Amino acid sequence: MITGEIKSKVDRIWDTMWSGVISNPLSIIEKLTCLLFIKRLYVLHILKENKAVRTGKRTKEPIFATGFLLNHRTQTRM
Repeated sequence: MITGEIKSKVDRIWDTMWSGVISNPLSIIEKLTCLLFIKRLYVLHILKENKAVRTGKRTKEPIFATGFLLNHRTQTRM
């Protein structure tokens, strides 16, 4: 069972989606899944960039094109 801080975050996101245009629970789950997938790609990209900076080598197979993420943080939170 989900309790505490995580439950309040999920409820807040759910309320935001519900109060907007989206009222179908399946649509909300699809959109959240997509956002989580994009967030994971972003985190992987930042990790690759940080490794490249540490080693002084170019990023191998970057996820996003150069300059695509112009204003990102070098420290990621998950």
